[in-house]
Amino acid sequence: MPSAPPRVLIVDDDPWILRMVSTLLEKRGYAISTASDGEEGLMRADQLRPDLIITDVMMPKLDGWSLVRALRSRPELALVPVIFLTALGGEEDRIRGFRIGADDYLPKPFRFEELDLRVANALKKAKQTQQKAEEVKQAPVEPATSKKPAGIHGTLEQLGLSSLLVMIEMERKSGILRLERIGAAGRIFCRDGRVIAARLDGDRAPADARKGAQAVYHLLTWSDGRFDFSGVDVDMEDEVQSTTTHLLMEGARLIDEGKR
Repeated sequence: MPSAPPRVLIVDDDPWILRMVSTLLEKRGYAISTASDGEEGLMRADQLRPDLIITDVMMPKLDGWSLVRALRSRPELALVPVIFLTALGGEEDRIRGFRIGADDYLPKPFRFEELDLRVANALKKAKQTQQKAEEVKQAPVEPATSKKPAGIHGTLEQLGLSSLLVMIEMERKSGILRLERIGAAGRIFCRDGRVIAARLDGDRAPADARKGAQAVYHLLTWSDGRFDFSGVDVDMEDEVQSTTTHLLMEGARLIDEGKR
């Protein structure tokens, strides 16, 4: 039996853009749904669980920035790739888009050939991310006395920290998530899926972000580096006292405001 076509949700308040992009992608075999503003887009995303979302930024009711933050705070939608398709083509706007969790950014006016390529690449990367997420799901929790605790490893380019934390929460994993990049390292301690403690190591670590939620917020800014998750029992005091959703939303807000 042939597999179902990828589901693509297009969110834009310009009827012409909706019609043109829908026509293009339907011809490529994708299953298309549309929304005319960010609020409707979020509702449709909740209902449809699309494989990819293409969204404008400047929209009524809920703009694209807020839409992506809302998506990234929902465990069931946190891994859905998002492409911004917008008239905001400045470098600062592009950086802002990537910081809050977009996977790609294409300014208007755009070439249909380029959009077609970006969509294919985003879906391919999402498939790789899902495969890595499945490894997180299947990673067994070993007793703390084990000499070689089981786990997974990879790069933050393959699977970002926000996606990792969402998967750990969904699967109620206990263990230590270690992150490393040149000149810096961090550890996030999880119990039953919740982040209960974090440490930021290295001489370059900001003095006000060496532990707790502040360390998590800093680590969320990392777009490169390696991660390793070891499934072990974690017996520590909960110094974070927050849900994963709140951590991700606050982290996105701080990044968006340029405080980190």
